[in-house]
Amino acid sequence: MKVRLSNFDENWAKMFQMEEQFLNTIFGDEIIKCEHFGSTSVKGLKAKPVIDMMCIVKEIERIDSFNQKMNSLGYDVAGEWGIPGRRLFRKGGENRTHHIHFYQYDNPQINRHLIFRDYLRAHPEAVSKYSRFKDELAQRFEDTREYSQAKKSFVQEMEKKALYWFEEKQRNGTRSTNDE
Repeated sequence: MKVRLSNFDENWAKMFQMEEQFLNTIFGDEIIKCEHFGSTSVKGLKAKPVIDMMCIVKEIERIDSFNQKMNSLGYDVAGEWGIPGRRLFRKGGENRTHHIHFYQYDNPQINRHLIFRDYLRAHPEAVSKYSRFKDELAQRFEDTREYSQAKKSFVQEMEKKALYWFEEKQRNGTRSTNDE
């Protein structure tokens, strides 16, 4: 799939909210909470215009029973897709609009994603640096697979900074007010 980078769009938050409401009609009480994460959740950050959503659920295995329903509604059912304990649904085909990641409430991936999101929300200089890096990669790579692979070590380094920042906040007893 071709890399499509966009400037931040205020409508992404609305797209998240609309999809969250729709998913709640399908999954009901299975979903404990949904979070908007990834680049589209960070004001000012360039992003592929695909809304990353995290649905935190009680029991991940129960989500598999919704595969046929989700497929009939036009979602691509991707299963774990390389991350144990996750269930991934993609919406929009070649012009993808949403990635919906389901995690059981105790999966460590939840904190990793949310800490990184909150770190970016609290550090505009990191957002600028990350946006510039994404622009450079988009000039070099046309395919999203190559683009994603090329940014992996940069993101991992930034995630380490985010984790350190989070641990410092915990030690100092401060909490983030950047929740959506």
